Amino acid sequence: MNLSKLSMRSYYRRLVLILLDIIMVPIAWYGAYWLRFNLDLIPKQELLYATYLLPCLILIQFLVFWILGLYRGLWKFTSLPDFVRILKAVVFGVTLSLIVLFFIPFKIPRSVVLIYAWLLVSFLGGTRFLYRWFKNYYSGNFKEGKRSLIVGAGQAADLLIREFFRNTTLNSKYNVVAIVDDDISRQGCEIHGIRVIGSLNDIPDVISKYDIEQVVIAMPSANATVVRRIIDYCRDANIESSTIPNLNDIVSGNVAVSSLREVSLEDLLGREQVKLDWSGISKIISGKKIIVSGGGGSIGSELCLQIANLAPSVLVIIDNSEYNLYTVDKVLREKFPQLQLVTFLIDVSDLSAVQYVMRRYQADIVFHAAAYKHVPILEHQARFAIKNNVLGTYNIAKTSLDNGVKTFVLISTDKAVNPVNVMGATKRAAEVICQNLNGIGLTHFITVRFGNVLGSAGSVIPLFKEQLAAGKDLTVTHQEVTRYFMTIPEATQLILQATALGKNGEIFVLDMGEPIKIRELAEQMIYLSGKKLGEDVNIKYIGLRPGEKLYEELFYSFEELIPTDHMKIRQAKYQAVELGKISACIDNLGKLYNTNEGEEKFIELLLEMVPEYQPIFK
Repeated sequence: MNLSKLSMRSYYRRLVLILLDIIMVPIAWYGAYWLRFNLDLIPKQELLYATYLLPCLILIQFLVFWILGLYRGLWKFTSLPDFVRILKAVVFGVTLSLIVLFFIPFKIPRSVVLIYAWLLVSFLGGTRFLYRWFKNYYSGNFKEGKRSLIVGAGQAADLLIREFFRNTTLNSKYNVVAIVDDDISRQGCEIHGIRVIGSLNDIPDVISKYDIEQVVIAMPSANATVVRRIIDYCRDANIESSTIPNLNDIVSGNVAVSSLREVSLEDLLGREQVKLDWSGISKIISGKKIIVSGGGGSIGSELCLQIANLAPSVLVIIDNSEYNLYTVDKVLREKFPQLQLVTFLIDVSDLSAVQYVMRRYQADIVFHAAAYKHVPILEHQARFAIKNNVLGTYNIAKTSLDNGVKTFVLISTDKAVNPVNVMGATKRAAEVICQNLNGIGLTHFITVRFGNVLGSAGSVIPLFKEQLAAGKDLTVTHQEVTRYFMTIPEATQLILQATALGKNGEIFVLDMGEPIKIRELAEQMIYLSGKKLGEDVNIKYIGLRPGEKLYEELFYSFEELIPTDHMKIRQAKYQAVELGKISACIDNLGKLYNTNEGEEKFIELLLEMVPEYQPIFK
């Protein structure tokens, strides 16, 4: 019954539209005569001819309208394609009418035909656009939503506002009252009747003057600095904010521009999309045998996903965590059912196990991501940090060299630069090992050094999320502590790009952008969670933990930075350490591990290997 009622309503609505269009034909036809005779009375003879021809014109024009689909679209969604369809229908109809006029025994003024066509296009298009305008601005739906400011006056804003007008659900949420954009040429212009009233600097004043309740960021390619600036304005004004999806998702068609979402940490801390030489990366990965140590960790698992997508002949994953290994194995087998995948639950400090894997699979490339990385925990556990990060690295690096691996890639950290903690010193020792093994055999050793990644296990962001979820205050070590951040996908992609660039023993330093204050990060996370700083949650400063420093560095003062073919990757020229000294240190560390000596002895040997290490004993 309901379907029948809807069908009848649709039928009657279409009939009304057809009758309205048919009425426009005589209005345009007589109007053309009236204009032809200078808005004066139409001569009786001419009026008689016009009336005589009118039924034929109505029939021809109606058939053309129907055939060209003028009644398929909804008037409230009228747009430029509908106007083009009207134009085609009128031109085609007038052309057929001229053919008919050719056979009549009396003359019709030629100017009448041209004026008629112009009037008919104007009337047909005008009624549709007038209806849409009335529907959008006077129906009351669009005015119900929160008073919204759109940031950005480009194509995304045009599509977004258009969708707001069309979608009744969005109508009830967003009442767009103004737009801002930094492009001076756009200021003062209008998009669908909504004026661009200023620049991004004017956002605080616009929020106050227009009683803005929420801000929508319509700049899919905006960088993190711009997004942070906008969010700071919203946070200061205590109003809501949202953003359209990122440009890649919109272009790929995965989401619509109107699929608004909350601003994420990736928006605030991320950078512009990395452009990679995928063809060059594919050449070194596709069809090759790849081993990834620590493949179940944050970086390692994403690295495995990127590698699997490039179709290696076999991917071997090593990890000492059963759960991590299970998780990455499950994900890869689901996403890449054709991938030849092998997983090993072993510790890289287990030399015999590492040698077994290397001999069996004869890898072309080894990515060494296995490492202990939690600074405060490792600070009083030098024995185990050295076992995994130093002896483990030596085991897998030396075994790669002995088995003719073409490329060995060490994943390092900014904490290896001027280290003040055990974790950083052990990672620096790992760098030194790889630098000094390079050149002995056929294996090319490459080191890739970068800072923190967003959301990695044990990092500050998951900690803040846990504290917010539990209703606790956020703990920050120091008001001025800063860190470098990048997303996990960006880091792993740049690792692959560095591997493609590497030829022989380089240390590559990834461009991490500007460091972020952890205090500001905490403030942003509080805002994004919908809570208020000082009311719902506070920030508690607990002091630097053992081994932590206020800021991190990405390279040593003696490491000359050299540009590479990729703008996000630089090469650091390092100072080599004598191999004999390195070998002796490794031997001594191995012997010491099997004794009952305390932490001090391990620190002493670590200092021999990494003289720039400045331990802080607490």
